[in-house]
Amino acid sequence: MHVGPTVALYLNLQSAPINNPGLVHAGDSIWLWIALGVGVLALIAAFVLAKIVLAGDCGTEEMQNISNAIREGAEAFLSRQYRTIGILAVVLAVLVFFGYHSSARTAPFALKTVISFLVGALCSALSGFTGMYVSIRANIRTAAGARTSLNKALQTALRGGAVTGLVVVALSLLGVGALFLLFGGLENPQAVPYQLVGFGFGASLVALFAQLGGGIYTKAADVGADLVGKVEAGIPEDDPRNPAVIADLVGDNVGDCAGRGADIFESTAAENVGAMILGAALYPVFGIKGILFPLIVHAINLIASIIGVAVVKTNDVEDPMSALNRGFYVTSAIALAGFAGAVYEMLNGPGVHPIWLLFCGIIGLVTAFLFVWITQYYTESKYRPVRSIAEASLTGPATNIISGLAVGMETPALPVIVISAALLLSYYCGVQGLADIAGISAYAKGIYGTAIATMGMLSCAAYILAMDTFGPITDNAGGIIEMSNQPDSVRDKTDKLDSAGNTTKALTKGYAIGSASLAAFLLFSAYLEEIKTIVTAKVNVPGGYMPVGWSFTNINLAEIPVFVGALLGAMLTYLFSSLAIKAVGRTAQMVVKDVRDQFRENPGIMAGTSKPDYARCVHIVTGAALKEMVLPGLLAVGLPVAVGLIFRNFSASYGASAEVLTSNGMANVPSINGVPVNLAGASAVAGLLMVGTISGILLAMLMNNGGGAWDNAKKWIETGQYGGKKSDAHKAAVVGDTVGDPFKDTAGPSLHVLIKLLATITLVLAPLFL
Repeated sequence: MHVGPTVALYLNLQSAPINNPGLVHAGDSIWLWIALGVGVLALIAAFVLAKIVLAGDCGTEEMQNISNAIREGAEAFLSRQYRTIGILAVVLAVLVFFGYHSSARTAPFALKTVISFLVGALCSALSGFTGMYVSIRANIRTAAGARTSLNKALQTALRGGAVTGLVVVALSLLGVGALFLLFGGLENPQAVPYQLVGFGFGASLVALFAQLGGGIYTKAADVGADLVGKVEAGIPEDDPRNPAVIADLVGDNVGDCAGRGADIFESTAAENVGAMILGAALYPVFGIKGILFPLIVHAINLIASIIGVAVVKTNDVEDPMSALNRGFYVTSAIALAGFAGAVYEMLNGPGVHPIWLLFCGIIGLVTAFLFVWITQYYTESKYRPVRSIAEASLTGPATNIISGLAVGMETPALPVIVISAALLLSYYCGVQGLADIAGISAYAKGIYGTAIATMGMLSCAAYILAMDTFGPITDNAGGIIEMSNQPDSVRDKTDKLDSAGNTTKALTKGYAIGSASLAAFLLFSAYLEEIKTIVTAKVNVPGGYMPVGWSFTNINLAEIPVFVGALLGAMLTYLFSSLAIKAVGRTAQMVVKDVRDQFRENPGIMAGTSKPDYARCVHIVTGAALKEMVLPGLLAVGLPVAVGLIFRNFSASYGASAEVLTSNGMANVPSINGVPVNLAGASAVAGLLMVGTISGILLAMLMNNGGGAWDNAKKWIETGQYGGKKSDAHKAAVVGDTVGDPFKDTAGPSLHVLIKLLATITLVLAPLFL
């Protein structure tokens, strides 16, 4: 049997029997039940952690009043946001069904794709909601814990974050595993994984709007609060006199908790499905164990992360980041040991060299470490980039912004080298690991190596997400402590935690873009093979002709549709970012106006004799953010579909089908009754996907790290450098920070999701492009 070069060779076998029954062993199905069992146990562990966190002390009545205001604002926003996303999801589900039904796909196949799409969207929404539900209740417990000890506050915040991490990875594992079982994966494992692609698309859709809407909310509130509070009124951050302070604290939850939870869920979902499809293409080599391998990797991820969270503890003098790093190292060590065991147990057999496949996983894990280190270098104040921005602040806001932009433009260099090395090395190791297997192209072997590297990179995802959610929890805790006028000794503890939280949030952004880069490459290969599969089905009719060895793996940029699609893909990332940043700017202007109006209307606010109207500001930001998220979100979803639909109606002379006959009179492209299949639409979308992914990766790195560097340059000055708070350098740094805020917390993280959304939407809607 010949195995095709990449991921979808067996997609047309959706109704065919397993053609290698000798490789199917009844005992192999146990791996699926193990994965599902661990997923359930992880949800139980998350529930136990949530109970422990929620049983903690809630502090004083004043602290509880502040926390309740944050909780009410966050829940109101998320409820309205998910209603909007739900409407869009239903519309897209109908589009997917009829698109598939009108193509070469069967109605049952279309229905299964729609079901997986809706389940993916639901699980992604649950991931975001669960993470935020716990975080907005862990903040007050963390603040109260800081009144006792730093260790109490640290463990409360991390355990609250761990609930998010465990739920996100467990729902991804359970969602994919349950659908695989429901769709008959144990009976026909080669065909079922592709029917799960809709799961990744549903996850991507919810993640985009959750990250985008939450990012607009959090940064508009933050920028508005800073510009009027810090710069104009000269009051500290989280000062209770600032009417925007509650909206700012709400934003930390809806942006960093709900948004990032959906983001990482999307990464794990796309990686699960993509790797399972690759395993299906290599079914003759590994059997069903190759398909179930990614689920077992995430089961190991959950176990390792639970242990990693459990070992974290500190004292009042240690840097909290050191304690968090210890947990990360323990998690990584356990994950690596489990990964090695899974490789030797599941990816082994005649002609297979598992040591090379293990090297692929190690490459992915090392890539994760390098991305974390590079992000630290560009965003921590003890290194050159941040200090150079702080020094530039001495001469005003203009030089601060110039220096910050320069640092941001420098940041993609090292990550691109790391990604390139990871892809090349894992591809080589994949080829070597399967070198003695006949009948499989080197390309298929290498691509599987890159899939294993992606699994290795995500093998600590649950702990990484716990550290990310730790950030907004501690940020909120610090705000609650300051607004309730707690002693300076307590504020010092929350300041330490807040500083560590800023670092963990920056690290997670770097980690997310790295995993998105590797996953997008796999999904791009999947799209090319899906087009081949659809074309094969279309020409499998009387008068149809399929050239021997024809594939859709070579995309020619010299063809007009491909070049135009590539231009539009690059343009999309910049226009999308522009819309997101302008949305923050417009919403922030509304916040600034409201804060100024409240100061003018009620002089008692600044005098401390009356309280501002926090709810009014929260209401303004909620409505504006939900309105502003729609246009960039629809652009991201609509442009690749529009390109495919427009170009599919172009003449064949515009596309890859231009040359119809070879010298011997036979068609060198698929044709029906001598008329070539028009591939212009599919080719244009391939160009959009490829170049859009590349430009999106680079732009996301610029924004994430540049914005983080601006933020920490301000914080470094606030420690007393260059005159400290209220100095001219500090005022310049605040301006730079407000520019960087929508970079690092709105447009940058949303681009992570956009990259994967482009890959999943083109893969799922590929039938519409022919």
